[in-house]
Amino acid sequence: MKTRSADAMPKSTEGLLAADEPPPFIEVGRQGQSNFVIVVDHASRRIPRRLNDLGLPQSELQRHIAWDIGALGVARQVAAALDAPLVAQNYSRLVIDCNRDPAVATSIPRLSELTEIPGNADLSDADLALRRTEIFDPYHQRVRALLDERLAAGRPTILVAQHSMTDVYKGVRREMQAAVLYNRDRRFAGLVLDMLRREPALTIGDNEPYFVSDDTDYTIPRHGEARGLPHVEIEIRQDLISDEAGQAEWARRMTRVLRDAEQAFLGESR
Repeated sequence: MKTRSADAMPKSTEGLLAADEPPPFIEVGRQGQSNFVIVVDHASRRIPRRLNDLGLPQSELQRHIAWDIGALGVARQVAAALDAPLVAQNYSRLVIDCNRDPAVATSIPRLSELTEIPGNADLSDADLALRRTEIFDPYHQRVRALLDERLAAGRPTILVAQHSMTDVYKGVRREMQAAVLYNRDRRFAGLVLDMLRREPALTIGDNEPYFVSDDTDYTIPRHGEARGLPHVEIEIRQDLISDEAGQAEWARRMTRVLRDAEQAFLGESR
């Protein structure tokens, strides 16, 4: 694989995003009336121009290492169907992972799956801080502000983090079509898992191939658990949602599942 020299990566305290580049997050339906809030931590494969594609060819930036393929397409349709607010990050997780604590080494990965990331080598403290302040912080500040706003208005919230996973990782095929992830609080996630498993044709992972933890995740621990909000992280296999038809099918399924789980949860909570 041919890559650009890491020496070509600009490293300075100048701004990261140019004035004509998109903002670090997408927000839709902030005034939605649903109990759900949907977030997408790895929605985009966009790289700030100043980072010269991190020294990677376009073939690598189209792969799962750069983004959660199909996740935003599913989340947009689910949010519209539920009348739920949606907040999604707008730059690649190779620039900075918006679902990792910035204190964790993999927040800005030097290696993703089997691919070295030249533009992430030998970054200074100023380089690291710039990526956090211009991409990571604004995204999470927007999520935090939305949740604060709902709390102040006395509105209940169920937090849904939409992700997608590659069908083949390091040469190993994943047979499950989707997975339900959680950490300390299984209240809502367990209901979503039960609802998805009602379809006998589906194999649904229970905290596999990933699980939520303070070391590997940021959104659920900080915005869900820390606030005591019911929540769930959902992974859908990317080959099932790589096109519009697949995204529409899974959006219909997840809309139905979330509504059913919400009804069951609210019934149990009374």
